[in-house]
Amino acid sequence: MQFTFLRWKSSSGKDMKNKSSISNSDSYKEIGEFWDSHEITDYWDRTRPAKFEVDIQSEVTYYPVDKELSHLIQTQARKRGITADTLLNLWLQEKLHQRKVKTGV
Repeated sequence: MQFTFLRWKSSSGKDMKNKSSISNSDSYKEIGEFWDSHEITDYWDRTRPAKFEVDIQSEVTYYPVDKELSHLIQTQARKRGITADTLLNLWLQEKLHQRKVKTGV
């Protein structure tokens, strides 16, 4: 998924990605507290459409990998000039293809 956010500085100088124009809050905590006690329907006329892109073509699933094995994978990936996740996907595809050819499944 791809999202683009503008950054604002709060009055305290903190960098805020999504300062609320409705609550006029200076922190995410204050924004949360505001919406805990208010309803969006009461402020609907003060909202505006938001534009963003969502790319749902791929899904990421995480699997635990032993720390030493992870180090070896990263080393091999660097040698090939690719990322560790790309290398793992290539190896898994190769293994599954071999298994399919060998067993027909």
